[in-house]
Amino acid sequence: MVNGRIILKKITLPEYKRNVSVSLKVTLASNGDRWDKSGSCFVLPKSSAINLLTIARDGMKFPSVDSLKLEKMVGIVPGKDYLPTVELMRFMTPFGVGHYSNNNDSLSSKRRPVYIPKWESNVTWQQDITDLYPLLEGEAYVGIYIDTWTSEGYLVNADIDVKESRLACDVLPKRHVEPLMNTVYYMGQSYPDIFARRDVSTDFTVPKGAKNIRLKYIVTGHGGHSGGGEFVQKRNIISVDGKEVLNFIPWRDDCASFRRFNPATGVWLIKRLASYIGEKGYTEKEVEEPLASSDLSRSNWCPGSDVVPEEAVIGTLAPGKHTFTVSIPEAQAVDGNKLNHWLVSAYLVWEE
Repeated sequence: MVNGRIILKKITLPEYKRNVSVSLKVTLASNGDRWDKSGSCFVLPKSSAINLLTIARDGMKFPSVDSLKLEKMVGIVPGKDYLPTVELMRFMTPFGVGHYSNNNDSLSSKRRPVYIPKWESNVTWQQDITDLYPLLEGEAYVGIYIDTWTSEGYLVNADIDVKESRLACDVLPKRHVEPLMNTVYYMGQSYPDIFARRDVSTDFTVPKGAKNIRLKYIVTGHGGHSGGGEFVQKRNIISVDGKEVLNFIPWRDDCASFRRFNPATGVWLIKRLASYIGEKGYTEKEVEEPLASSDLSRSNWCPGSDVVPEEAVIGTLAPGKHTFTVSIPEAQAVDGNKLNHWLVSAYLVWEE
């Protein structure tokens, strides 16, 4: 759709009377793209007159924004007749899984570590998305976005599984999803490096009777150069009405565990003193070990991982207007080809 990075499908789910559990499974393989790319499986809010589909099909535009608060970052917070796209799952493509997974491949055959028996043919992620069922019930537009810039692209499949409770007394709760923010640059938007210069806030309204309010927050840092946004630890501070509800450093240091999904990753040789079993017992010598780009720790993601939302329990809020704010005080700005930015999405869930 439009830029070759989005595929959109209309789905229809039955209307259930008993409680449901909903899961999303996404399976992906490279069709020739060898790089790691950010990806997003999403749903278009039904109450938003302006959305990715109406922009692409009907020529509508994201609502204008206050440049003093949001600069030129259109479409990242609610506006007139517009709600941000809601992420069902954030994921990161691995380096070339599938297309380069043949053990005889000229690119990857000599990059496979001895502890990897074979390259995987695809990668699969699964998350519980029960909280987002109100956006899926009946008819809905569900899509997948991948920030690919090559013509080959990816092969991807998404399955939504809904299981209804067998208990007649287990009534489906009346739940509401309130989209707050989404900085993923789906269509014609710029790199969201705004957090390097200011906090980003948006207002939302809580109706009377809303209870069990929870915040879901999805975040990944990007900027692939040395010292770039994906390789440095930066604190995220999330607040509602000035009160902190999340304060953490999004970071993953287990990326080496995804090695089997990354046949096309770049590899360096690192020298170190190693202890090993020789002919006469334990001995030591300097060895060179392969270190893959995909092994490196990153800002809340690994090549080949999904991204699990952070959750903050808000509880109750007084009916009326409130303010949601995201602050990343040490975020780095885009600087030439140093494309630092943060992909942030957030929504509230409450029971009515």
